[in-house]
Amino acid sequence: MIINNVVNQQNLSQKLNSNLYNDSVSFTSIMQSQTEQAQQTDAIDAKDRDQTDFTNMTRQELFDWMNNQIRNGKMTLDESSPFLGMTMKISVETGRPINMATDPTRINFIERARLGVDGALSRNDQQLANRLQTVLDIMQKHLA
Repeated sequence: MIINNVVNQQNLSQKLNSNLYNDSVSFTSIMQSQTEQAQQTDAIDAKDRDQTDFTNMTRQELFDWMNNQIRNGKMTLDESSPFLGMTMKISVETGRPINMATDPTRINFIERARLGVDGALSRNDQQLANRLQTVLDIMQKHLA
């Protein structure tokens, strides 16, 4: 199998070399193909780094990110509970939750967490302040 792979690589190399000398269009198409592959790889690498813009996302986007972190073992359920609280929104008129799937409102969740820390400290709720500070720390690690 390794021998076949080496032979195939040599054949490919010979074809590329003969095309490069005989056809300038082939060189251009090869370079274009390599550039496209590099761009796709860069996009995948950026996704793998898990960078997220918490300053401009919907509640659904935050919820999906949080669930993905839990599924991938990067966040525990305990760590996710303050994030879950940040995805909740209650209508003033009806007193009922607003469906996050249909709410297009974009939110700065970093600012929201900072305000939550300040509010918790003003009420002497050190436990909540610590949990929200942990949320801020997690978001800072994943900031785009």
